[in-house]
Amino acid sequence: MAKPPSTRSSPAQIEKFLGKSKTLAAFVDSQPRLLFAVDATASRQPTWNIARKLQSEMFLATRKSASLSVQLCYFRGFHDFYASSWLSDSTALAQKMSQVRCEGGHTQIARTLKHAQAEHAKSAIKAVVFIGDANEENADTLCNMAGQCGLLKLPLFMFQEGRNPAVKQTFSDMARLSGGAFAFFDQHSADTLAALLGAVASYAAGGRKALQMHGSDVAKALLQQLP
Repeated sequence: MAKPPSTRSSPAQIEKFLGKSKTLAAFVDSQPRLLFAVDATASRQPTWNIARKLQSEMFLATRKSASLSVQLCYFRGFHDFYASSWLSDSTALAQKMSQVRCEGGHTQIARTLKHAQAEHAKSAIKAVVFIGDANEENADTLCNMAGQCGLLKLPLFMFQEGRNPAVKQTFSDMARLSGGAFAFFDQHSADTLAALLGAVASYAAGGRKALQMHGSDVAKALLQQLP
C-alpha cells in the first residue's frame, strides 16, 4: 500500500505555486498566437511530411522579436478534427505532427474556420495559416465565413498546393475577404513553403512592419495583397 506524503504543502506554498501558475498563464496569453491548420486527408501525406520538417521556420522567424505561440489543427478521415494546445517551441509541434498519418476523407475547412473564430474570441489570434490542395465544400459558405474573419481582424493566409483553378478561386477569395493573402506552392518548392511560413510568423509577431523587414520576395508578394 502506498504511503501518504510525509509532509503537506502549507497555505503559503500553495499560494506561491498558484501565483507562478498564473504568471506562466499570463505569459503564454501575451505571446503572439498563430493558428497553423493543415489538410491531412489522404492525398496530403507527402506535403504533411514537408510541413512537419519546415514548421520550425515559424518559430525561427520571430526569435529576435517575440516568442510565438502556435496551435496545430488538422482534419482527416470521417469527421476527424484535431486541435492541439498552444505550443511555444518547434520541437513540441514537430512531435505532434510526427504522430499524424493522413487518412482519406472530405475537407473540413468550414469547421476549421469556426474553430479559429472560437479560439480568437478567447484570446486574439494574429493570423491563421491554412495549407491544402482541395475543397469539397460550398464556396459561398466559406467566403462568408472568411468575411466574418475579416470583421474579427483574423486574417487568413491560404497556401494552396498545386494549381487547381477552382481551389485557387475559393482560397484567394477567402484570403482577400479576411484581410489575409494567398500563395501557391508544390511538393518541389519546399523553400517557398518555408519562406511563406516564416513570413506569416513575422507578420503575426509584428504586423506589416515586421513583414516588410522580412525582406524576402515571398514577404513582398504577401504584402501586396494585404489591405
